[in-house]
Amino acid sequence: MRQRRAHWRAHMVPGTECPHCHELKLPHRVCPHCGYYNGMPVVAVEKE
Repeated sequence: MRQRRAHWRAHMVPGTECPHCHELKLPHRVCPHCGYYNGMPVVAVEKE
């Protein structure tokens, strides 16, 4: 039988650097570390 494994590979999660806190975050989403999106605070994040 034919084995179809051409697409069985690990996908890298794209990450961009947050311009506010310089942590990695997903593109086009609010930063989970500082709560900023597009240079403005959007979500209040609790400090540890």
